[in-house]
Amino acid sequence: MRRRDFITIAGGVTVGWSIAAHAQQREVPVVGVLYSVLTAQWTDRMNEFRQGLGEAGFVEGRDVDIEYRWAEGHLDRIPAMAADLVGRKVSVVLAGGNVDGVRAAITAMPSIPIVFTTATDPVATGLVGSLNRPGGHVTGVTFMGDQLVPKLLELLHELIPAATRIALLVNPANVSLTQIETDGANEAGKRLGVEIVTVRASTEPEIDDAFAAAVQQGAAALVMEDAFLISHLDQIGALGLHHQLPVVSGQRTAAHSSLLMSYGALLADTYRQAGVYVGRILKGEKPGELPVLQPTKFDLVVNLKTAKALGLKIPESFLVRADEVIE
Repeated sequence: MRRRDFITIAGGVTVGWSIAAHAQQREVPVVGVLYSVLTAQWTDRMNEFRQGLGEAGFVEGRDVDIEYRWAEGHLDRIPAMAADLVGRKVSVVLAGGNVDGVRAAITAMPSIPIVFTTATDPVATGLVGSLNRPGGHVTGVTFMGDQLVPKLLELLHELIPAATRIALLVNPANVSLTQIETDGANEAGKRLGVEIVTVRASTEPEIDDAFAAAVQQGAAALVMEDAFLISHLDQIGALGLHHQLPVVSGQRTAAHSSLLMSYGALLADTYRQAGVYVGRILKGEKPGELPVLQPTKFDLVVNLKTAKALGLKIPESFLVRADEVIE
């Protein structure tokens, strides 16, 4: 064999090894993300999720690939999107945005580990059998948003004690959360001596109509807590100012979108913890043995600029309790 031929063959072998090594390097696990909400409004939360994954040792594009699926508020798309993720042979799925959407994802992927994020009590809504030992292929993080409505009503009653009627804005497409919120609001209303007016919206035009209905029925303020509605905070904030209707929510970002006030768990930490859980499952831990995580700290944020635009004076005794005041 001539020396030139040997060099050519050897070079070919080296290239072959290089290609094979590269292919091996690309054999990384795939994580699915399946949410029933709009893509754009969840950018910050996905950044926190990836941070949690990184803390567990998985960097997107290096140690793990992520397939994102967004139903854009259409729950009927969840089964097909779940089937698509199954076809991609995902190792773990992060699911959330709407408890009914999470439930649909769990049903559609019975053999794939799932980590959820939810605003509801996951035991009461049937996502898991127990918080400490979820069992099966599911675990996750809850920020207990469904339990915030009574607290938000108390805070509103403190700020506007003369209010005798407050609107509760719900998303009828989110059946489980709507029922829990309605029950909680009515109980709190009776305790506070406030009548609760329920208005509904599951589309952008319906949000406009819901505000008009709340004003027409004499509501002095409005409470809301739903993933679809949260993804339309700019629209809701503008409507609140237009109708001179104070609006409050459990989402911290709400007070930064011209809503009067927010009180709730730190969502950034919620999604970071979900990322850590996904990483732990990728390393071999069983989801059913990982306890569902609950929030330990709640933040109160007040938007003084919005209060001024609404003609409301926030007492100093209230402001000193706030974790953040937007001026």
